[in-house]
Amino acid sequence: MYLYLGGDVTITTDEIIGIFDLDNATMSYKTREFLSEAEKNGKAETLSYDLPKSFVICGNNEDDYNLYICQAAPATFIKRMEQFGKE
Repeated sequence: MYLYLGGDVTITTDEIIGIFDLDNATMSYKTREFLSEAEKNGKAETLSYDLPKSFVICGNNEDDYNLYICQAAPATFIKRMEQFGKE
């Protein structure tokens, strides 16, 4: 199944490693460090210039991943997946 993240990005749900709430996750220093490293390494992509609410990590393994910073809340992505029978 495919999941629309925003902008021009649509991914397969098999690629999803995790969907995270940006406000809650960035309270941790380790998460902020991870996001910073992803940006420095060119693995992070912002999909909207509006206030970001979540980030989605996609890939095949921990070395080969992409991180998308999204305007939609994590609950929105979960509802989209539930709507089509993929949890």
